[in-house]
Amino acid sequence: MRTSSRAIALCVVLAAAGAAPAHAQPAAAAGPAIAIDEKLPAEAKTFLRGLHPQSGDVRIAAAKAVLHLGDRYYFLPADEAKRVLTQLWGNPPEVVSDVLGLVMEKGKSPTDDAWGAVITYRDTGYVSDEDATTQDYDAVLASLKEGEAAENEQRKAAGFPTLSLVGWAQPPSYDAGAHSLIWARELASSDSKVNGLNYDVRLLGRTGVLSLNMVATMPMLAQVRQAATEFGRSADFESGARYADYDAATDKAAGYGLAGLVGGGAAVAVAKKVGFLALLAKFWKLILVGILAFGGAIVGAFRKLFGRRNEDGE
Repeated sequence: MRTSSRAIALCVVLAAAGAAPAHAQPAAAAGPAIAIDEKLPAEAKTFLRGLHPQSGDVRIAAAKAVLHLGDRYYFLPADEAKRVLTQLWGNPPEVVSDVLGLVMEKGKSPTDDAWGAVITYRDTGYVSDEDATTQDYDAVLASLKEGEAAENEQRKAAGFPTLSLVGWAQPPSYDAGAHSLIWARELASSDSKVNGLNYDVRLLGRTGVLSLNMVATMPMLAQVRQAATEFGRSADFESGARYADYDAATDKAAGYGLAGLVGGGAAVAVAKKVGFLALLAKFWKLILVGILAFGGAIVGAFRKLFGRRNEDGE
């Protein structure tokens, strides 16, 4: 069986042009058939044929947002996305419980070396961007690295590879016009010779944050960065749910700013009190999705699901 790398993206950029009106229902349609490599085992082909891709406009109800996919991308709904992430890519079910869907490019399969955008939404409340020009993200990075040894002991005990945060693959940057925050982390895993890449872009809304997360390998950095920019423009909050619609008199505030979002949300505020594991409980949940897929680990996940190699031994 062929070894596949995975680029899974959670990246969102506000796209005003072509957005569906708030009163209109997005026109989701049956998407293109998923491309299937004939070299895959029969069980893998059956798995892929059991997926039901959608294209066009797909509404993410929990976020009051719309993905304008056209015919360039396809969407897998939450239940099928979770099957891909757990059964095919080998992630534990508890880290994908909040996944709302998975988007991939037309012509690509979950078994290919191709990115896939894992969609989640956090009902955090309004995240202030007042600290956009004053944050020291190197200090945030240092805080995220603290306590890795203790966390990795827990990961080893649970049977998962250890993970270490090497540094920024792209330092956090904020687009004030689009109200989107983007950053990328380089990660080292004990079961891979190639460092992983976690590419994250968050779109700030009135009551929370829409997130798409790309996980890939560092050699794919340029490719994933380009994909994040292009695919990110397909997402938009609906009227009434946009960042500009926030009403301080009635709406809940998150209680933290952009640095807190990068560091794991509200966990940053309590990290010093309850320890680094409280922080990583949120942080690693966001980046674990797909992490077992990079390098050679996908082979083990395939074997676990399908039970054998194909006859040519690839």
